[in-house]
Amino acid sequence: MLPLETVPNFSEGRDPATIDALGAAMGAHARLLDVHSDPDHNRSVFTLVGDGDELVEALVAGIGVARERIDLRTHSGAHPRIGAADVVPIVPIDEGDMERARAVALILGARIGALGLPVFVYSPPKRGPAFYRRGGTAQLERRLATGELAPDFGPATLDPTAGAVLVGARRPLIAFNVNLRGPLEAAREIAAAVREKGGGFAGVRALGIELPTAGLVQVSMNIEDWRSSPPHAVVARIREEAERRGLEVAGSELVGLIPAGAVAAAAGPALGLEPLDPTRVLELRLVE
Repeated sequence: MLPLETVPNFSEGRDPATIDALGAAMGAHARLLDVHSDPDHNRSVFTLVGDGDELVEALVAGIGVARERIDLRTHSGAHPRIGAADVVPIVPIDEGDMERARAVALILGARIGALGLPVFVYSPPKRGPAFYRRGGTAQLERRLATGELAPDFGPATLDPTAGAVLVGARRPLIAFNVNLRGPLEAAREIAAAVREKGGGFAGVRALGIELPTAGLVQVSMNIEDWRSSPPHAVVARIREEAERRGLEVAGSELVGLIPAGAVAAAAGPALGLEPLDPTRVLELRLVE
């Protein structure tokens, strides 16, 4: 049986001591594969694998550190958020393990709620993280106060410094950003053109954001269905849209890890092998 993966997103991308403390707390319980931090997003994304119990213990430890060290009242950053530990997905590496991932997510939600933090169990695509982040913590507090929303675990009010936590089970996705030189409005237009909601690619969520530290703007994406919307096709569309607007593409950025099948799909066009059959990739055959 393959392990499960978790990709917790914490609202801190500038303080190395806090980022290291988060990694150490979680890495003591599960295998830490990757850490991606960004000062403009002011966000860090950790990738860990393990069995269900290992991931629950790792995440509870990490969320405890986040609660102690991250204060949303003084937080600023380009990425939307409603919690110090903002979103905590449980991901089945074998997509046939989705029910196991859902069960672990519920156990985790109950543990976090017992810490005194409100937990919302999200279920994409209808009630994904964006559904809860809309309007930030102020809007979420209003929705709680009016009874429009109620947490699945924990108290019915936000923690003053740590906010709330979004927990859910989801399929593997690709978090992928394309950086541009140009105005923010152009990045927002391109994001609207490629995301599913605007008639773009299936399963693509995209935002146009500013990166003051880098002096760039960015199309920040989650590609939730890389088989239907391979990253290389999305990037090609972004390049086309950028060229039409006279913008320069300054580079791309992968957040976390990428499924091997998606890498094989992207390699096919570059090699003149389109489509490239994933069964021709040695490492994928060995995993099977």
